[in-house]
Amino acid sequence: MEKIQQALERARQQREGADNSVSARQSRANDVQSIVYTKTKSIEGHADLQRENRILSAMEHSEYADAFKILSTQVMQRMDEHQWSSIAITSVGEDEGKTTTAINLGISIAKEIEYTVLLVDGNLRKPELHTYFGITPELGLSDYLNGDVDLADILIRPGDIDHFVILPGGKPLVNSTEMLGSPRMCSLVDELKDRYPKRVVIFDMPPILGVADTVSFVPCIDCALIVVEDDTTKQVELAQAIDLLSVTNIIGTVLNKARY
Repeated sequence: MEKIQQALERARQQREGADNSVSARQSRANDVQSIVYTKTKSIEGHADLQRENRILSAMEHSEYADAFKILSTQVMQRMDEHQWSSIAITSVGEDEGKTTTAINLGISIAKEIEYTVLLVDGNLRKPELHTYFGITPELGLSDYLNGDVDLADILIRPGDIDHFVILPGGKPLVNSTEMLGSPRMCSLVDELKDRYPKRVVIFDMPPILGVADTVSFVPCIDCALIVVEDDTTKQVELAQAIDLLSVTNIIGTVLNKARY
């Protein structure tokens, strides 16, 4: 009889834990749904250009979208497990698909009712995140780091994507490595993470090899995801990139442009 009572007590505790978990998720969802962006500018992008750039907001119903749902679920499981909220998306070399991956990962996460997403263009040598949406911002991250620009004046909501905001890169910087590794930049990361509940901040960063920008910046964030190109990225280069990023938590790699 005592064993039966113990089993019943464990079952009751599990039910209560499940109920509390559901209630907590619903509370977080209500917090996110209640957010209204009063100062963030909304700029309509070009749908045809977004489709050409394979942006999910313009091509939702496809196996491509399903692949990013799987990726976003895996990423958020790891981040929630460790209570992380900032992630850098980078690649080993040029043109391996990191920006497209960062954008679509952000859009996929933003579609979940529990999260808001801020996507930051951290490629200050060659800022081009905004071009994927077909928009032309007046200011960006470089302007904030170099002056007294109000952060609210820089943020942009591209089109009608709910709970998804971008921070453009602004004017190209020749001293991008120093600016990305500065205390002002790390303080900005903390501010961006704490501004809204359940916010995920995604940084689209330059490739790891070739310039020191990403290596200089990653100590400021929680984790990183590396994009590799099928049949192009060399194993020895990937190993070198992983070693350079050892100052942060690498949660995995994304195989892009795979033929199979």
